[in-house]
Amino acid sequence: MKMITAIVNKRDTVRVCDALRKDGVEFTRLATTGGFLRSGNTTLLIGINDERLELALNIIRRNCSRRMEKLPIPPSAEIPAAVNVSNTAEVLVGGAIVFVNEVSYFEKM
Repeated sequence: MKMITAIVNKRDTVRVCDALRKDGVEFTRLATTGGFLRSGNTTLLIGINDERLELALNIIRRNCSRRMEKLPIPPSAEIPAAVNVSNTAEVLVGGAIVFVNEVSYFEKM
């Protein structure tokens, strides 16, 4: 058995969760924040049998798209607001960060 921890961009969350449900993949959904952009994410915890691991990973791959977006730049102590003329930057967002770990024990209570 494996534990997938998938950190998904908030804009991809509904699509990924719907696709996982459609294929009978159970998961726990957590609202999280992180990254250098301090943007909203969703962390999915997916306990899955080894033979269904690739199914779950492929669902995540198909439903998490990377894209360029203009995002606001938070004020910084190093750059005074008066100097920072442009308050947006175009950055690559989306996709997913996925960790797969071996589960040594599992019990559904």
